[in-house]
Amino acid sequence: MDKTKDVTDTFNHAIQLSERKNIIVTGVKKLDNFDENEFFAESIMGHILIKGEGLELLKLDTFQGTLSIKGKINSIAYLDENNKKMKADNIIARLFK
Repeated sequence: MDKTKDVTDTFNHAIQLSERKNIIVTGVKKLDNFDENEFFAESIMGHILIKGEGLELLKLDTFQGTLSIKGKINSIAYLDENNKKMKADNIIARLFK
């Protein structure tokens, strides 16, 4: 019997937003990229793009699948594979600007 189990199989996905200032996302596999205006994370339900102003990482726990951010939240979007590729291309373009 195989006793190893992928931790991400046990994650539940939820987003809790408080007063547009604090956000907690559960079911997060990894944080791909972030700065004060954008957070790009992979969750069990797909990639998530969180945009805002003055965003700060409070907590990232990939073992429990929790991401906490504070700052002014302007938008939350789930990206499909086409949008994910466009986002990755934009990140590379900004690096070599």
